[in-house]
Amino acid sequence: MTPYSVHYGHAQALRVGRQAALDAAFETHPERFKGRRPQPPELPTAVWINPPPKPKDTAPDTQPCTLNS
Repeated sequence: MTPYSVHYGHAQALRVGRQAALDAAFETHPERFKGRRPQPPELPTAVWINPPPKPKDTAPDTQPCTLNS
């Protein structure tokens, strides 16, 4: 799904259309799907074109080396 389709509420209709196409393919050639009806991927909960920046960690993950001091 594109961010546009999710943001503007078109994602569910697109998923229904994908399911219809998968159902038609399954009815035509069930042997290609190992006997299981295919499902489109689940809808994403969040999509981004440019994700917000992650908060920076204030504490360093490593200790300074004191061996050569």
